Amino acid sequence: FKKGEMKLRPISFSSDSCYLPPLRCPAVCRLDPYDGLPESYLIHGGRTPNNEISSSLYLLTTDSRGCNRKLTLRCKEKELVGEVPGARYGHTMSMVQSHGKTACVMFGGRSYMPAEERTTESWNSVIDCPPQVFLFDLEFGCSSVHSLPEFSDGQSFHLALTRGDCVYFIGGHTLSSDSRPPRLFRLRVELLQGSPLLSCETLDTGLSISSAIITRTGPTHRYIILGGYQSDSQKRMECNAVVLDEEGIHFETLQPLTWTPDVIHSRTWFGGSAGEGCILLAVPTEGRPSQTDVHYFYQVSFQSEGECTEEEGVQA
Repeated sequence: FKKGEMKLRPISFSSDSCYLPPLRCPAVCRLDPYDGLPESYLIHGGRTPNNEISSSLYLLTTDSRGCNRKLTLRCKEKELVGEVPGARYGHTMSMVQSHGKTACVMFGGRSYMPAEERTTESWNSVIDCPPQVFLFDLEFGCSSVHSLPEFSDGQSFHLALTRGDCVYFIGGHTLSSDSRPPRLFRLRVELLQGSPLLSCETLDTGLSISSAIITRTGPTHRYIILGGYQSDSQKRMECNAVVLDEEGIHFETLQPLTWTPDVIHSRTWFGGSAGEGCILLAVPTEGRPSQTDVHYFYQVSFQSEGECTEEEGVQA
């Protein structure tokens, strides 16, 4: 982003990379740099262009950055052993730290109905994945599955925030009841010698939200939640600040943004974090036959004092 313009630059993959298909709604988890290694991203699941649901786990890292700002990435598929999660989308992955160890936590999502339960009419029907927690060690590739009584229903398109050994699951959509209950869970993962210990607590201050966008606003555990849906036909126009500290999780409702008519009247919107305190929001142009497949992009920036500014970017 420069002077109100969004510029796209080409990205290539290293010669030893595996193929990374275009994926919709995968789980993406950022791994902080350590031991001289660059930041990297874990990508699991998602829907492919031919409407299949992936079960693959990829590790995406920076291979090089040339003098002409051309970025080269390396993608490797990681193999898991043990109790391996199946194909899914709309789920989350988070990194937890406990007793000097790290592990990845996977939860939620949707998948196709099991083959033995399908009929001709329901062949492409999706269902909630069982409400289980998968825990895997990236160093050794070992995966284990855990069931907790607090997780009684499937959950997808929720948010997951991590601080230390705790993961907070916020909102989400339950397909079986077609509802977005204001749920908030705190999952604690203790990486003890031998086997991990997982415990869960249901909190009372959740949000009724799904498919929201989240961005971090600084080096501490401060975040902004924007967008998403309150129901299939109702976008969620509010935004919230979230703080994680030693006492738990805290929400604050921010002043409403001044949205443009295109944003207000659109039925759908989507986007993602574009760096600390910045969100890139895309809105399709609806009701304009001459501009099909055209989207407006908005850059939403959040200042440290909680104020927001909205700037229209480009058409694409």
